[in-house]
Amino acid sequence: MLVILDWDGTVCNSEARIVSCMQRAAEGVGLPAPAAGAVGNIIGLGLPEAVGILFPEVVDDQRQRLRERYSEEWLAARSEPLPLFDGVLSTFDSLLGAGHKLAVATGKSRRGLEREFRELGLGCMFVASRCADETASKPDPRMLRELLVETGCPVEEAVMVGDTVYDLNMAAAMDMAAIGVSYGVHDRERLQACGPRAIIDRFPELLEWPPLGV
Repeated sequence: MLVILDWDGTVCNSEARIVSCMQRAAEGVGLPAPAAGAVGNIIGLGLPEAVGILFPEVVDDQRQRLRERYSEEWLAARSEPLPLFDGVLSTFDSLLGAGHKLAVATGKSRRGLEREFRELGLGCMFVASRCADETASKPDPRMLRELLVETGCPVEEAVMVGDTVYDLNMAAAMDMAAIGVSYGVHDRERLQACGPRAIIDRFPELLEWPPLGV
């Protein structure tokens, strides 16, 4: 199967850094810092969409300054690579060893994802990836359609794995199987309402889903 993975909150434990960078960015352009929960709720969306939800009353020029300031804050916070969730690497190895393929569908920018691929040494594990700045942002299913076309994989042989309703709704729009992870930014109840095939509490539990069993 093709296992399509969200990045932030599913593979990489980045919520705290995203929240702090967004709060500092807002203050840096003269806006009130949004609550941590509000920032957590938009993780997974593309940056323009996330800023639009957090600051709907702000004019376009100020939104652009906020996006630029967020990128600056993110770069300044990169003292060390972000940690992966427990069991991610061993699970990747097991999936690849069993003949499955891995891909990424993320709200990150292409530059941001490639930077993390380099810092973590993971890029070689993925056959394809899509980022929000090169296609439509979640929950639009366009990035999933593009990944299926690029890999030649039928939708029946793919699964989307993510921690937000944006991930699961994107898959539902494609009639693609989806698995939610409960340790990310959206809670189990919200994920369950999207009708995933399973919800897991630890990343290695992916291997217990029958089509991925190894």
